[in-house]
Amino acid sequence: MTVIPTDLKAGGKAEREPGKARALLGYLVHDKLALISAIYLLILILAAIFGPMLVGDMATKLGLRQRNLAPFSLEHGWLYALGADTLGRSILARLVVGAQNTLGIAAAAVVTSMLIGGALGLIAGYSNRWYSQVIMRLADIIMSFPSLLLALIVLYTLGPSILNLIIVLAITRIPIYLRTTRAEVLELRERMFVSAAKAMGAGSLRIVLRHIAPLVAPTLITIAAIDFASVILAESALSFLGLGIQPPQFTWGAMVATGRGYLANAWWVAFWPGLAILLTTLSLNLLSSWARTVADPQQRWRLQTLRRAPR
Repeated sequence: MTVIPTDLKAGGKAEREPGKARALLGYLVHDKLALISAIYLLILILAAIFGPMLVGDMATKLGLRQRNLAPFSLEHGWLYALGADTLGRSILARLVVGAQNTLGIAAAAVVTSMLIGGALGLIAGYSNRWYSQVIMRLADIIMSFPSLLLALIVLYTLGPSILNLIIVLAITRIPIYLRTTRAEVLELRERMFVSAAKAMGAGSLRIVLRHIAPLVAPTLITIAAIDFASVILAESALSFLGLGIQPPQFTWGAMVATGRGYLANAWWVAFWPGLAILLTTLSLNLLSSWARTVADPQQRWRLQTLRRAPR
């Protein structure tokens, strides 16, 4: 039997990884909508991380001389290029700070729901004991309530705060990850590699964490990317209704709620945060659709056709 040196194996793997990354980049470049979405989301993430340090206190600084300042004017500086709100605060600066709050809350809710739902789904799918049925019945109870109505009731009872908002958004999304994980585990636990691991004396915890969970993770990450847009919309709706993040902190939804009374004479106060919500959710959906196409060999031919099309 021929023994392949370790360094040659590592070299071959290292050569395959850049090739795979180059292929993904090629698919992305040839899908113009996905490319534009990826660029927009990258700029948005960078702005949410570093933007608040650049704008300083301009998001909360009052300027009565700039009250309802119209957009597309650099007379008061570039921070007022998108206009000012009813208290003279820069809308551009507030969009940047609001992006950090909006994306931060959505990310925390999605990660929390994915981890909890994934863990419960692994238990419910691999085990045949009574607690797996209890987990599924709890998921059915949560799904029997409309998610927005459940969030309204809980936030009205506990009071609006960032922590309560994240908890509520996470609870309403847990059943999605739980059911998906359970369905995957029910199929994977019958595979030959699981039987082989049991025959070699591997325990249930090792099989679930070492062999099954890594195969389920890509599916959950794809669902999380799709669900991120839904969570942003849910958070914006709750903030619009006054049950989300409270002043002096704010999100895009709260900015839309602030400007809804001035649509007749200061439309830009609500328009820009609403446009930011629209573009963000649309970009996430387009990029998620592209990722699903790339991950599915039966659909990948569409992107390969785009790459081979004559220019």
